[in-house]
Formats: sequence, structure tokens, C-alpha cells
Amino acid sequence: MAPDPANSLGTYLRDRRTRLDPAALGYVHGRRRTPGLRREEVAQRSNISATWYTWLEQGRGGAPSADVLNRIANGLMLTETERQHLFMLGLGRPPEVHYNPVEGVTPRLQRVLDAFDISPAIIKTATWDVVAWNSAAALLLTDYSKLPPNGRNILRMMFGNAHIRAAQDDWLSVARYVVGAFRADVARAGATAEITELVEDLSRTSPEFAAMWRDNNVAAHGEGLKRLHHPTLGLLELEFSAFAVDGRPELGMIVYNPANDDAAGRIRRHLAGARQAPCGL
Repeated sequence: MAPDPANSLGTYLRDRRTRLDPAALGYVHGRRRTPGLRREEVAQRSNISATWYTWLEQGRGGAPSADVLNRIANGLMLTETERQHLFMLGLGRPPEVHYNPVEGVTPRLQRVLDAFDISPAIIKTATWDVVAWNSAAALLLTDYSKLPPNGRNILRMMFGNAHIRAAQDDWLSVARYVVGAFRADVARAGATAEITELVEDLSRTSPEFAAMWRDNNVAAHGEGLKRLHHPTLGLLELEFSAFAVDGRPELGMIVYNPANDDAAGRIRRHLAGARQAPCGL
């Protein structure tokens, strides 16, 4: 017999409630029959009635609204992962996505990028701003450190940087793919409002972008082959793979691996020489 979803929700609420420390939240210790907060305290913190909260723990009263679940998530001080689980139990679906702007990555995530020795790797936001990269990316793709933060947007570079445009083996196909994948990422992350200025700027300065944006095409940004004209190494074939960053839905990682032994050898020698060059050269 399948478990009752309402009872699963109630069990989860009780478990989260008993894990909270009343004293740390300003409640008088006193004598408590069970650990954690009382039901009425959670209800007060969540700005809902104590009766309604009690019914939810008891599996009564029907499905709660998204607003109620959000209030309870705040009242119980749930993490984002815990809030998502609460929604799956209460409504059978994840919560609506709200985009949170990102300014950087953790040192641990940067070390993941740096572990790719000859493979360029970057971290981008859902609005396609590059926020982290490794040395291979700086030497083979773009030295993002020389760009201002607002100039590290992949679409701005694709449509506004002549050097990056010239480096693409088939710029038109790449640009269409980038616009379609960008549109899909933005919708998935709930960042439609955040890209208004970017889209308006690019539509005004690039007729090609404006036409592609009007096409409303979307693309899956999973994996593929990138052919890049490097000023020193010539034509390079790189296989790219896109990865989600667990726990950071607003971030994505892209890794470019040499597609063949010849490309790998040329890249390895080029990077070794660049890393051994004296500073300032």
C-alpha cells in the first residue's frame, strides 16, 4: 500500500520542527514534553493559524497552497533543498524558480575548475555571465580577467567582440545555438526579468541578435563539438559538456576537452610554454 502523501508531509514537518532550538529562537526554555518548537510556535513564525498547521502535521485539511508552504519553510528555517522537498511532499512539484544573482564561486568550486589541466572550464550564471574560469580557459578561450565584470557575458562577447566572432569556425550556427540555449536557461532559472536590459541592448546594437531572438528558438545546452580558430594553434576541435552545479541551480559549468590526440598535444605544449613564460611576457 502506497504511503499517504499527506502523512509523509506531516512526518517531515514534525521532524523539522523537533530539530529547532527554542532558546536560540527566543522562546523560553521552560518544561517541554518533546524537543524542538511547539506547533503553535511554528504557526506563529509562519504567520498561519495554529489549527491549520496542526491539521497539516496530522494529514488533514487537504493540500496546502504554495504560499503556505513558503511561509512554513521560512518558519522552520529550511534550506533551499529542504524547501524543494517540502513542496514535493505537499504539492507533488518543486517550487517556482526565483533567480538569485551570483557574483562569484566558492574556493572549492574554483579548485574543481583548476583541476582540469588542459581542458578550458568555466562557470556561468543562468544569464550567461562568466563568474569563474581556469587558466586553460584564459589562454585558449578568453582572458576574462582583462574584461570588466559586466563585459563577461557570453552573448555580449559573441555579438559584440570581433575577435571572438572571428575565432568561431561557423559563427552563424554557433550564435544561433548560443541564443537558443540562453533562452532555455533563462526560462528554467526564472530569470526573464533580469535579462530585459541585456536583450534590449543587444537587439539595438546587433540586428543579427534581434532576428535570432525574434525566432524564439530554444536549444538544449548539453554537449557538442566546438571548432575554434586559435591565433597560435590554428583550428582546434573541442568537445564541450555542460553540467549543473548541485545545490546551485543558478550556476552551470562548461568543460571543453580536446577532441583528438593532435589537439590535446598542441594544447598541452602551448599551455606549458605559456605557464613557464616570465611574468609580463
